[in-house]
Amino acid sequence: MDVPVLVREMSTESLTASESYVSENWASGEATPATSPPSSRGESPARKVEAVNRPARSDTVIALPKAPPVKSICFVGAGFVGGPTAALIAYHNPLITVNVVDLNSERIAAWNSNHLPIHETGLSKIVRIARDGTNETTVVLPGLPYPTTRLTARKPNLVFSCNVSESIMDADMVFICVNTPTKMYGVGAGASADLGALEAATTTIAKYAKAGAVIVEKSTVPCGTARIISDILRQHRPETSFEVLSNPEFLAEGSAVANLMRPDRILIGSSTSLSGLQAAVALRSVFATWVSTDRILTVNTFSSELTKLVANAMLAQRISSINAVSALCEELGADVEEVSRALGADSRLGPKFLHAGVGFGGSCFEKDILNLAYLARCLHLPEVANYWTSVLDINRYQRERFTKTAIRKLNATLRGKKLAIFGFAFKDGTNDTRNSVAVHLIAELAAEMPREIAVFDPGCAPDEVEEEIRRTVNDETIMERVKISTGWREAVDGASAVCILTQWKQFRATRDTSLKKTVLVPNNDLSDALSGSDKEPSEMEIIQLENTLSTMARANPEDPLQRLRPQVVCKPNCKDCERDSKLSNDKDVVDWETVASLMEKHSWVFDGRNVVDSLYLKSLGFKVHSIGKGS
Repeated sequence: MDVPVLVREMSTESLTASESYVSENWASGEATPATSPPSSRGESPARKVEAVNRPARSDTVIALPKAPPVKSICFVGAGFVGGPTAALIAYHNPLITVNVVDLNSERIAAWNSNHLPIHETGLSKIVRIARDGTNETTVVLPGLPYPTTRLTARKPNLVFSCNVSESIMDADMVFICVNTPTKMYGVGAGASADLGALEAATTTIAKYAKAGAVIVEKSTVPCGTARIISDILRQHRPETSFEVLSNPEFLAEGSAVANLMRPDRILIGSSTSLSGLQAAVALRSVFATWVSTDRILTVNTFSSELTKLVANAMLAQRISSINAVSALCEELGADVEEVSRALGADSRLGPKFLHAGVGFGGSCFEKDILNLAYLARCLHLPEVANYWTSVLDINRYQRERFTKTAIRKLNATLRGKKLAIFGFAFKDGTNDTRNSVAVHLIAELAAEMPREIAVFDPGCAPDEVEEEIRRTVNDETIMERVKISTGWREAVDGASAVCILTQWKQFRATRDTSLKKTVLVPNNDLSDALSGSDKEPSEMEIIQLENTLSTMARANPEDPLQRLRPQVVCKPNCKDCERDSKLSNDKDVVDWETVASLMEKHSWVFDGRNVVDSLYLKSLGFKVHSIGKGS
């Protein structure tokens, strides 16, 4: 007998109960529903109301058991995803202990120091608050209904360590945040994802996780990986039941903290069993402390895993599309920035990811497109695979076109010439150098036998740049021509050309040389934070207080509330302190008049990111080539 079953989620008091049809065949004993888990879209409201109000007959309403509170979370992997995500969860959930573990002891030591291994705007302060705790303080804002607000001291709840087994044992929820690079050997070489690290992490989790722990797949993975994780757990712990969730990240490096603070959506994929839905409710409660529940989407695991791959592929597709248009612009005499602005004004398209450049880099876009194309080929969909790989073909073409243009305009020879490279990180706002456009372009330019290629990036330490070039090109003849500069003046001195490859604000050539401060959370009404109630303000409300206080005279812009505890004291002659000091000193805005005086006469600026005012540079005597600008 078919019995429609209505599931009412009662996760926490702070969440609104939601209703979803789970199965049309509950009486048959099937625990797997015919549809996806509860969707945030609120499908079939009329049907829900009808089910609730229908006279009692054989229908059954099943209430999910209240999800137990999450008290301890463990992140396996302290990289670009695990570290920032763990920090934000700990920051917004002061009652949850968040352990971040990694086998790389140097990385863990960096997370426990003043010199974080990842450079993201606002991340250092958030880590300090969650890792070190805060002081008790009182906020006084005269003229408001409740001028005095007391902020109690906050205990530390973010721990970085190499204690893998102990941290996993204590956790109610374990996030897998390990690297899943493109496989470079055997079946699927150059296309499929290498899941070796994920398999090893899952095996360790299976060995130490307590019964009932929720396992969260955070790494970007091929479709079906949640099932693989479940199989590994079952092989090692056949007597124990674990629920595996998919919770992909949608972070843009350089703005990761802002993305985590105000996400477009949080995606949770689960199995459609009752225990799977309950696990999804538990994870949703963690994010709901600062993310509106209408932005938390629940789907099945396959949908979640595929969404992540397709999201990156479609973002890369837009970049390749506008880059293809830039080639047309250069031939036709059009201006790609004008075309982009006109396209972006169309509400159906929008302005994002329509900025032409020398191509995209980084660890995600290329890897995920290759993974998606490999999946399509495995499913006997060659046309689909070819469509997505064409995005990478255009990206490679754009980079090679830029290189050939530079060589041609330098009289088709680089012998005896010095070239300056401005920007090595794959994008601005981060120190991530993985698969950067610059490293490929440097290798292509070095093949033309220049006297020197001087590389400068205001956000990357010289040793990081050199290590990535050595790892990628693996050619000592190229390395002999590459010099890593600690400042832009050194890089351009005696150069014949500058290639701008990263969109750092410091490189902009305008008469306005000020750099605006990034605001992670915009100002809103302070009434919630200053309500006069006994309720402790949330961290989001405290940020509003800080934004207000930072505009006042005598306020410390880094700590306007004076909450922060003293920083960890570094050892004498700390190399990281010396490196950070050099980086901070070289983050001054590039003075292009000085650049003109240091470079050879009639030198070129090849603007691969359209960041400079070409007319201004031409007035200084430069010859300028910009992406997508017809002559």
